[in-house]
Amino acid sequence: MRRTTFLSGLATAALLASAATVPTAAAAAPGVSGDAFTRAVAQLKAHSGAGLVADGQTFTLRNVVTDPDGAEHVRLNRYSDGLPVLGGDVVVHLGKGSTWHGASQSLAAAPQRAPKAKLSKAAAGRAALAASTATGRVVAGAQLVHDADDTGTTLAYEVVVAGVYADGTPSELHVVVDASTGAVRDKWEGVVAEGTGNTYHSGSVPLGSVLSGGTYQLTDTARGGAKTYDLNGGTSGTGALVTSTSNVFGDGTLGNRQTTAADAAYGAATTWDYFKNTHGRNGIRNDGVAAYSRVHYGTKYVNAFWSDSCFCMTYGDGDLSQGWEPLTSLDIAGHEMTHGITSNTAGLRYSGEAGGLNEATSDIFGTLVEFHANNPKDPGDYLIGIEVKTNGVPLRYMDKPSKDGRSVDCWSSSVGRLDVHYSSGVGNHFFYLLAVGSGSSSYGNSPTCDGSTVTGIGNAKAGAIWYRALTRYMTSRTNYAGARTATLSAAADLYGAGSVEYNTVAAAWSAVNVK
Repeated sequence: MRRTTFLSGLATAALLASAATVPTAAAAAPGVSGDAFTRAVAQLKAHSGAGLVADGQTFTLRNVVTDPDGAEHVRLNRYSDGLPVLGGDVVVHLGKGSTWHGASQSLAAAPQRAPKAKLSKAAAGRAALAASTATGRVVAGAQLVHDADDTGTTLAYEVVVAGVYADGTPSELHVVVDASTGAVRDKWEGVVAEGTGNTYHSGSVPLGSVLSGGTYQLTDTARGGAKTYDLNGGTSGTGALVTSTSNVFGDGTLGNRQTTAADAAYGAATTWDYFKNTHGRNGIRNDGVAAYSRVHYGTKYVNAFWSDSCFCMTYGDGDLSQGWEPLTSLDIAGHEMTHGITSNTAGLRYSGEAGGLNEATSDIFGTLVEFHANNPKDPGDYLIGIEVKTNGVPLRYMDKPSKDGRSVDCWSSSVGRLDVHYSSGVGNHFFYLLAVGSGSSSYGNSPTCDGSTVTGIGNAKAGAIWYRALTRYMTSRTNYAGARTATLSAAADLYGAGSVEYNTVAAAWSAVNVK
């Protein structure tokens, strides 16, 4: 378990007491125009008899994904009495002519209208104090929400507390506090960081650059204007844009500061190209705008992380004395930036089984980015972060996750209580079985939890199924059982119910004990 040190200052509870007794502006559920949104809400309300919409609920548009045949998948945020409903997000599926094709949501039934409560500044202060006491961190902000789970809907405060991990990773922990009792209901990390990371020198590769004022800037205009900055040991801001007079960045050694910047830019470009060329996704938010990258974060920082708040990717230099190289390998770059895609699609909450699925999704697409690059200096494998350790031991194994001594191969009722990096083993094992199959192969030796034999369908089909499930069917609280349903729906859409691909999805989930 990672030990942490955090900023002090419980007095900031006063901030919440004065600011969070009413909904924030972002929670006001403004009207959203757009035909897809209007059609989706109309159909959702028309089918409210199925328990999809309760009284007093409204919606805002998050995004729309349109299939080649014209079918639309409209992702909505839910509000009740003007307050956000955490866990209430829903995806409405519309066929041609806006016909109803069902809806996917995190909970078995729609979050019901929570009883109104008389709230005071004292109640808000108690929530702030509870969050700060439970975490030992400074309160950075909060909003009043309805928190929905399998037992119902409760009025609560979503409190954001700020801090810094012992290794220097910034933290934006979301703590959900019952508005009436002050009990902590849930918490999850807003800055998603890989526990370990490393750089891999990918040889001579093309990089996008821009000539400006006689120097070349490391800016990739072909991929949304992606920029790469040097923090020079800093831990905030953007640092200095990486430039060169010769249009050559780095020399392949760690003695040259631009070598790490070149790796980061290459990782960003390769991740962009994978999602664009394979899934038709135009950037992390699918809006054609690139995130930016920051290198040389902190001192001997052994980590890398994605942050939604800055829409940026950050890398540390590692610590060679402890066997860690810079954390800019292709699979780690793909892993971390996939957290941004998950945040902008399913929004899988970073706790419980949903958190494990969040991490597995990043491992899966980080691996597929590595395969897509087809770089002879870093051939594709199912060993997460093997390039970042000087001893050649990977961070995680997809063929048999338990080989790392902490991850799990098979689902059980206790999986949701594990650290999300270890509960991700169930999803990683499933994907390996789906893509490669069980038993021995050139990539590993994968057992099954039920003794069955699974024949893989390959990375292309397995990746297409997972991407469609993530962007069309999964929601913020999807668990492993829900992931089985989502991937089966995706396989049916792509290849047909009862197809080899559909049946292999079912077999691979059963093989990891998700039935």
